[in-house]
Amino acid sequence: MAGTPERPLRLLVCGDVSGRLGALYGRVEAAQRKSGAFDLLLCVGSFFDAARDAEWEEYRAGRRTARIQTLLLGANSEDTRGHFPDSAGGCELAPNITYLGRRGVFTGASGLRIAYLSGTEAPGEPAPTHCFGARDVAELRDSLLSAPGFRGVDVLLTSPWPRGVEAFARSPGDVDTQKCGSGLVSLLAASIKPRYHFAALQKTYYERLPYRNHTVLQGTAQHVSRFIALANVGNADKRKYLYAFSILPMSSMDPAELVKQPQDVTENPYRRPGGEICNQLMLETKAEPASQFFFDLSSGQRGKKRVAERGEGHQPKRPPCRPPLPMAACWFCLASPEVEKHLVVSVGTHCYLALAKGGLSPDHVLILPIGHCQSVVELASEVVEELEQYKAALRRFFRAQGKRCVVFERNYRSQHLQLQVVPVPHNLGTTEDIKEAFVLQAEEQRIELLEIPEHSALKQIVQPGTPYFYVELDSGEKLFHRIGKHFPLQFGREVLASEAVLGMPSRADWRSCQAGREEEATAAQEFRQAFAPFDFAQVD
Repeated sequence: MAGTPERPLRLLVCGDVSGRLGALYGRVEAAQRKSGAFDLLLCVGSFFDAARDAEWEEYRAGRRTARIQTLLLGANSEDTRGHFPDSAGGCELAPNITYLGRRGVFTGASGLRIAYLSGTEAPGEPAPTHCFGARDVAELRDSLLSAPGFRGVDVLLTSPWPRGVEAFARSPGDVDTQKCGSGLVSLLAASIKPRYHFAALQKTYYERLPYRNHTVLQGTAQHVSRFIALANVGNADKRKYLYAFSILPMSSMDPAELVKQPQDVTENPYRRPGGEICNQLMLETKAEPASQFFFDLSSGQRGKKRVAERGEGHQPKRPPCRPPLPMAACWFCLASPEVEKHLVVSVGTHCYLALAKGGLSPDHVLILPIGHCQSVVELASEVVEELEQYKAALRRFFRAQGKRCVVFERNYRSQHLQLQVVPVPHNLGTTEDIKEAFVLQAEEQRIELLEIPEHSALKQIVQPGTPYFYVELDSGEKLFHRIGKHFPLQFGREVLASEAVLGMPSRADWRSCQAGREEEATAAQEFRQAFAPFDFAQVD
């Protein structure tokens, strides 16, 4: 392979070729005429199609030649398996066209490391020739992780998408990775940390935001990973099937440069709350619920499928929140007789919105889970999704009134999650002014207030049960403090009530701001009417 460690390598990656070799190499040659020579062409997905074997025969016999070194994955179906040798090893199939093999790592002269896994996920063990199983993934993973000083690979090539790759990022459109994605590929990607991961098979283009391979505020910073899925060659919708990029091998990079985090980096889609890689990967089946079967690729269970013991007909589902306290034990559980329902302004499926009792302003509101949960990090995904909908609706509502909003949570000496949303008129300061007010007051009180990345999730930073204070600004900036033994209970209100922000320090304590029940009910009714055009929960 051409290239030296001193210069970045120029690579092309292609989606499903499906036998259209003339179209592929014609496009590659056009790209090289326009942009200069590329070092390598990598192909993911299905390279062959039995209906186009005549075109392949031209290349196999040498009558036509690929003008770029091409590396490809193995068969994804029984009808193209004959194009590949029965052995697991790779070989040259035609001049300049090389089959990598069933699984392994290709290391070029430049030091570029390409991990590859051929085929689709097998329904069971042993895996057919055109499929991979848990044993294949475990052996590839362990061969890499056992190397001294392993940090990751430059590129990972698979045909299937990883299951759940869209978590913390935009949706890939019509592609449902819970149905077509591979849990084993997710585990492999999470374990070996590719800087680039390419896949195909779904006939669409999807480039995910880069995701981090370390947990924020825990452990040493690591490089980010990028997942890119490519469409099929010559598709009628003109979706992108050829991807060009430059890469300096990891082995040649300055460590500080390697771990730089881009602005749009997100959390790792394959990690559980707390940061650990999810080793129990659910497999979809037609006959059983997805959560009844999983692979455990930990050292003690490598390659074995385990069946969770469930009652017949059981349909397990994660409860949205922890088991409820006795009804009278929590003021904020919506079913509790103690909840002050005259303050409620909107009720969704999992969350509700209520005016704050003793609020900083008449439109100071709370977002609360309907069931009992103590903090954001304990919420199930469907509850988080609706909570984010309420936050977005409130931002639109306040923006229309010339206000920005500050969202904060204090998970300390509180029973029930209360996400405080406080509007601040634009003429009282910029987002930067509000941020500075929080930082300065934290320094005065010796509170370590850290800035965390915009796309980070609290579930990736703290374990359930850990006390913390968290604030989110309109700009998307987030400030976080892990609470130790002591923390001022009114800190969030004190900052916002201060002369630097709202200019009403006398309202820092909610107990001194309470109004009568009739006045509260009137304020709630007025807020409900004003918020109605923005309230998704009230739309049929």
